[in-house]
Amino acid sequence: MKLSIVIPVYNEETTVEKIVDLVLKAPLSIDKELIIVDDCSSDNTRTIIESRLSSKVAKIIFHEKNQGKGAALRTGFAAATGDIVIVQDADLEYNPNEFQQLITPILEDKADVVYGSRFASGQPHRVLYFWHSVGNRLLTMLSNMFSDLNLTDMETCYKAFRREIIASIEIEENRFGFEPEITAKIARIKGIRIYEAGISYSGRTYEEGKKIGWRDGVAALWCILKYNLRQTRRARRRD
Repeated sequence: MKLSIVIPVYNEETTVEKIVDLVLKAPLSIDKELIIVDDCSSDNTRTIIESRLSSKVAKIIFHEKNQGKGAALRTGFAAATGDIVIVQDADLEYNPNEFQQLITPILEDKADVVYGSRFASGQPHRVLYFWHSVGNRLLTMLSNMFSDLNLTDMETCYKAFRREIIASIEIEENRFGFEPEITAKIARIKGIRIYEAGISYSGRTYEEGKKIGWRDGVAALWCILKYNLRQTRRARRRD
């Protein structure tokens, strides 16, 4: 068994080396495959990856044009060869030491997909923006209403998939719309088993490099409607 860890990177010169080292040290019961996808960083991220990280990771892919997180994940998923695939942001907000608890339901053949929830755990959380928290919960609630799931954290970075599941899904969104899109699409897979596992969270401020903003929240709302309604129409046509 092998876990493919896809790390989308954009302008993370201060954290990319640290996150790779943390991922390499993370305790796991199975082998790791690290895949970095640099989404055309404009700072020194690419130089750091080429000079310091090329010998540490399995695969490095460079986009020649900035496209967004969804596009980087699409590239990384296509390159993954592990039995399980997980997303790891490069900004140190999520702790790779929690990989094992995320993939255990899959290893035990209880789950096909596992979401790491920031809102369903007793783990430490950095206290930051009130309206971000409200927005995340609102988007999760709306997503649940359309998908008929009972997730507590749809917008989480930590999503682990059996590789055959993620490989069967066409990812269309290039930016942060990936989260509601993938949720809508996996919710419609017949017989799929979705679990959540509580995780810690050490969020960043905008001064520290946080990139997601209110426009991404509006785009996520549109994606919830777009993909859930589309999936519903397709299901009705099949029936």
